Amino acid sequence: MAITASMVKELRDSTGAGMMDAKKALVETDGDMEAAQDWLRTKGLAKAAKKSGRTAAEGLVGVTVSGGRGVAVEINSETDFVAKNEAFQDMVRGITAAALDVDGVEALAAADLGGKSVEATLTEAIARIGENMTLRRMSAIEGDSVAAYVHNAAAEGMGKIGVLVALKGADNGIGKQIAMHVAATNPASLSEADLDPALVAREKAVLSEQARESGKPEAVIEKMIEGRMKKFFEEVTLLGQKFVINPDVTVAAAASEAGVEVLGFVRLAVGEGIEKEKEDFAAEVAKTLGN
Repeated sequence: MAITASMVKELRDSTGAGMMDAKKALVETDGDMEAAQDWLRTKGLAKAAKKSGRTAAEGLVGVTVSGGRGVAVEINSETDFVAKNEAFQDMVRGITAAALDVDGVEALAAADLGGKSVEATLTEAIARIGENMTLRRMSAIEGDSVAAYVHNAAAEGMGKIGVLVALKGADNGIGKQIAMHVAATNPASLSEADLDPALVAREKAVLSEQARESGKPEAVIEKMIEGRMKKFFEEVTLLGQKFVINPDVTVAAAASEAGVEVLGFVRLAVGEGIEKEKEDFAAEVAKTLGN
């Protein structure tokens, strides 16, 4: 039987499944709409698709290092209950390991994980656990050595904040200390040269306006702006920040004393930038029990 676009649309509307999944279901069932719906339900695709619009702002960041390469992966769930689930943590661990061999989240979604793609693994987990889950992002970093740190760890190598620090030179323990510093201070960039120009321009505009309100001569105002911008760069750049382990020195100085150079860092925090739906604790529990 010929499968028409209107048939695919009808099945999509009734199940919430993706276009390709809907078409495949109709092909497999020779155009029988009810049988196609059952086929999607059997595969867990209809259930997973219906949950895909729900906000997933909890979850875990997984980190792992192999040689001179480190990766951090954020996988979201709707509730923190799921993030504490052993099966979910095993999945995060497997996906994070798979990320070592790919570049970018799209390639990771297509990567093999135990005979099926990471994307298919997530879809099956959504159907099984009953919550929307997303492979949100991944970041990779390379250096002579890479140090990792997880804050608020839920299990080995995963937690609410994952940090990687790449070094030039052999790490003698300074790498993890700097990673802990990054977790605590959340620097905007490695150095002044790496800062977003828009952020710099906005800060300079604010500081300039504040300085001019002092009513002092223009030459003095320019010196004030210069000094305040210098302080701003020290506060928001990793290399310019005072080292939390020893505030008497900057991170750059601490690294130099340890015989290494910081090449870059990655910091992923679960749910940052996601607008969370407001829901009370009782409703969260009821929703979890209802799935």
